[in-house]
Amino acid sequence: MRYWLLIFLFPFGCVQRNTSSDLFSHGQERGIVDKKLDEASGLVASITNPGYFWTHNDSGNPAEVYLINDKAEIVMTCKLPNVPNRDWEDITIGPGPEERKSYLYVGDIGDNEARYANKIIYRFEEPVLTEGNRVIDQFDTLAFQLSDGIRDTEALMLDPTSKELFIFSKREDSVRLYQIPFEFASGDTVVAERKSTLPLTRIVAADISADGTEIIIKNYDYIYYWKRTDNKSIAALLQSKPTQLSYDREPQGESIAWQRDGAGFYTLSETMKNYRGRLLFYERKGSVKTDD
Repeated sequence: MRYWLLIFLFPFGCVQRNTSSDLFSHGQERGIVDKKLDEASGLVASITNPGYFWTHNDSGNPAEVYLINDKAEIVMTCKLPNVPNRDWEDITIGPGPEERKSYLYVGDIGDNEARYANKIIYRFEEPVLTEGNRVIDQFDTLAFQLSDGIRDTEALMLDPTSKELFIFSKREDSVRLYQIPFEFASGDTVVAERKSTLPLTRIVAADISADGTEIIIKNYDYIYYWKRTDNKSIAALLQSKPTQLSYDREPQGESIAWQRDGAGFYTLSETMKNYRGRLLFYERKGSVKTDD
């Protein structure tokens, strides 16, 4: 009976294990974060500001996003007025309402105690680096509910090809993948449909490469990688066997992001006792992958 239970929980069998020496280097420290980012939870590479990254803190902190350089130094702070940071857990980037513009999507999606029926995503045009701080007074607000009940979620990503948003649950033994359609207007409340179940747990961050062909997701101990070689949907791709990448484990690593040119990816950790959060870069081995 236990044997059949294992088959049910792990439909695509054991995760394929490749070391980072096969695909990516070990994590290379790029910088230690400012104390203002003690609870960093979310990371994405900027499009408008090449070589920079957007990040934010999680619950109880100001409703602000921070632009950092590749040394983890804050170069600009952008505040969203009159909204709370209930539990901002991830951030992603991509297309939006207007063509040829990039938009940030900030996920107020955490819910450790499974109390909130509605989750929130804030969408706004990506700011351009300027001197001083910014107030983002024009943004869209999307409320959504999971199709199968109230759950904690911490990972958000946007498929640049289909323009759909994807959310991962966190606390199940086998996490759930949800999809939000691209078309929504500010003030909408929609249902995020459950698309599949993955035999993974404690997923806290996710990102899709700029050309839409590679996915990385992580929990506190592992990073998982998928490569799309055909026109599979995201849900179908994630049902295939991932490669488990070597990971230099962080005390509270809740952020992951591709570099825009595909030359590698970054992770970022919260600051914990006797450990300051830092930005780590995992360089791709072999030829550099570039955007289409």
